Amino acid sequence: MEKTKNMKTQTLAVLVDNESGVLSQVSRLFSRKGYNIESLVVGTTEDQRVSRITIDVIADEQQITLLGNQLLKLLPVHSVKRLTPETSIQRELMLIKVHTDDGNQRNDIIQLANVFRAQIIDVSIETLTLAVIGDTDKITAIENILKEFNILEIARTGGIALERGKATIHDETKEKGEFNYGKNVL
Repeated sequence: MEKTKNMKTQTLAVLVDNESGVLSQVSRLFSRKGYNIESLVVGTTEDQRVSRITIDVIADEQQITLLGNQLLKLLPVHSVKRLTPETSIQRELMLIKVHTDDGNQRNDIIQLANVFRAQIIDVSIETLTLAVIGDTDKITAIENILKEFNILEIARTGGIALERGKATIHDETKEKGEFNYGKNVL
């Protein structure tokens, strides 16, 4: 993959058949084209037969359009939509376990959790586990502050996203506009 100065993290939402092997087909397409997937989140949708894949990849405008068109050629893919920060709501989840030496440290972490609207989801004598939901900047900010304490473990989901307003990924699907690439991507 050729690197250009216009490369940035791009988000694609992809609707696919909820079948074994589909995720492998999608991820293979990225590796064959030489792209590294920064984040990949998969889950079922309101229709149990369909899964939604949210993919973050570093690419420029031309490359993301090419990737979207290539994805649409895969049989199990129903729809591909590029989601921008301006037109979508993007969130990720982080679970973070922090060691606490004493009551003062525990209180400091609880106060930080309140400021960041994090939930304390597990408490033991020596640890607190927090769940934080937010945009990447919020997740990174609380992680950086908690580094002052002893972080024992972190699990981050990567981003998920939905379009703002009434627009949905269902607006442009293969069934409505069979392989009409320009309408299915962007």
